Amino acid sequence: MPATRFDSAYHAPVLVAEVLEALRLQPGARRMLDGTLGGGGHSLALLEAGADVTGLDRDPEAIAAARARLAPFESEGRFRAIESNFADLDKIRELDGVAFDGIVLDLGVSSHQFDDESRGFSFREGAVLDMRMWADERRQATDDRGQTAAEMLNTADEEELKTIFKEFGDEPKGGRLAREIVRRRGNRPFVTSDDFVGAIRAVLGPRSGPGDFARLFQALRIAVNGELDALTRALPALRDRLAPAGVIAVIAYHSGEDRIVKHAFREWSRSCVCPPKQIVCNCRGRPLGELLTRKAVNATSEETARNPRARSAHLRAWRKDSSAASVTRTA
Repeated sequence: MPATRFDSAYHAPVLVAEVLEALRLQPGARRMLDGTLGGGGHSLALLEAGADVTGLDRDPEAIAAARARLAPFESEGRFRAIESNFADLDKIRELDGVAFDGIVLDLGVSSHQFDDESRGFSFREGAVLDMRMWADERRQATDDRGQTAAEMLNTADEEELKTIFKEFGDEPKGGRLAREIVRRRGNRPFVTSDDFVGAIRAVLGPRSGPGDFARLFQALRIAVNGELDALTRALPALRDRLAPAGVIAVIAYHSGEDRIVKHAFREWSRSCVCPPKQIVCNCRGRPLGELLTRKAVNATSEETARNPRARSAHLRAWRKDSSAASVTRTA
C-alpha cells in the first residue's frame, strides 16, 4: 500500500510501515493508544490493521481534523479522540485503569502546525513568535495559557537562554547568542521570527542559514512547551499502561528526545539497575521487558524524498514482559 495513503492535508505521518511492524497485532491484541493523534495517519493505519484506537492530542484543531477523517471508525465504536496531552494520561478519567496492547508517539509538531504561520513554529519572514502547542481559541479560553516564545526571549535570563540553545539546540555559541538576545531586547522586544533570525545571524554570521534557524527555533519550541520534561515524566506512566507483551513505539526528531527514549528503553530492559559498586542487588532483579530496536529505525530514502521532514525521524520500540501485570509501578 502506498505510504501516501495515510497522508492528509493536516499531516503526513512518517515511518507508518515501520510503526505497524513494531506494533504488529498479536491474537486478541486490539487496544491501541495513539498519544500524538495529529491528522490521524498512524491511527488510520492501525484501524485498517484491525485495531481499536484511542487518540490523544492537546490541539483541538488536530482532534477535529482526525475525527472528521476517521468518522466511519468512530461510528463503529472502534475509534475515539480525547483532547489531552499524553503526559497527562493518568489524569484522563475515561482511560482510568485502561491498559493498551500498543502505544505510539510521534513527537514534535504536525505539518499543519508548522505550516500555519499564526502558530509561530516556523522561521518564515514575519511569523509570530508563539510556538505553544494549543490552538488560538483554546489559549484564549483558559487562564493557563503558558508563555509564548516571544515572552520567553524577552524575559528569560541569560543563563536560561544559554541552556536552551546549548542543550536543546546543540549550539556551541549558545552563550553568545543568549547575550545578544539580552542586549537586543533592551532596545526593542522580540515579536516576530525576523527578530530571532536577526540575533542568530548576528552571532553565527552571514553564512548561517535554514539549518541553523530550524535547529534553534526547535530548541526554543521545546523550551516553551517543556517537551523533554513531559516526555521523561510520561514514559514510565505509558509503560505502566501497557498490557502484558504490549509494545510502545516512539518516533523522535530531536537528539534530546531520542536520548531520553533510548535510555528509558535500555534501563527497562536490564535485570539489575543497582549502582555499579553496590555489592548486593536490592533493585527489581528482573527486566521489565525487551528492547525491540537495538538501533533507531530511520526513514528510507524514498520516504525522505517524498517527505523531507522524515529525515530526522528516529523510531525506537520496546515490548513489556508477557508475565508482567498491566500496571507495573516498579521504577
